[in-house]
Amino acid sequence: MKKVLVIISLLVATVVNAQSKFEDAMTRGLGQLKDAKTASDLTDVSSFFERVGDAEKTQWLPYYYAALSLYRSAWVDKSADKDKIADKCKDFITKAQVIENNADLYCLVQQVVILQLMVDPMSRWQTYGALAKDALADATKADPTNPRIYYLQGMTTFNTPEAYGGGKALAKPMFQKSVDLFKTYVPKPFYPDWGKEDAEKMLEQCK
Repeated sequence: MKKVLVIISLLVATVVNAQSKFEDAMTRGLGQLKDAKTASDLTDVSSFFERVGDAEKTQWLPYYYAALSLYRSAWVDKSADKDKIADKCKDFITKAQVIENNADLYCLVQQVVILQLMVDPMSRWQTYGALAKDALADATKADPTNPRIYYLQGMTTFNTPEAYGGGKALAKPMFQKSVDLFKTYVPKPFYPDWGKEDAEKMLEQCK
C-alpha cells in the first residue's frame, strides 16, 4: 500500500510540476507580448511561443500566440512579406487546431486571410474575402458568444465601401454586439482576452 501511495504521489508531483512550467512559460510569453513594440520584438515573442508549443504537446495556446504575435509583426513592419508571414501563421494555427479547434482559432484564420487580402485588394478581395467570411462563420458555429467574432465582422464591414455593402451604419450593430458580449465575457487563464477596447473605440467612431 505504501508503494502505491508513493507512486501516486510521484505522478501527482510530476503533473503539478509540468503544469507549473507551462503556466510560468505562458506568463512570461504574454508579458513579452504585452511589452512588444517593434516587429522584431513580436517575431521574438512568436519564436518563444513556438518553442513552448513544441515542448507542450497537448496545449493549443502557445501556437495561437505564436501565430498572433507573428501576424501583428506584419502590420508593424510595413515592408514585411505578408504572404510569407501569413503562411507561417497558418502553420501555427494548423498545429493548434490539431489539438483543439475553437472560435478564437477561426478568428485568427480570418485575420491572417485579411492580411493576405491586403497585399493586393483589387485582385484578391473575391477569393480571400470569401475565405475570411467562412472563417467567421465557423467561429460563430463554434462559439456564438465570442465577442471577437463581431468585432472582426464590424472591422470588415467598416472598411468596405458602402457601394459594396459596407460602411459605418452597417458596422455599428456588429461593434455594439461585440461590446455587449464583452461585458459578461470572462476568459479562462491565458486564453485570448484582446478586443474590448478596440470594439468600444470602433463603436464610438460609428456614432
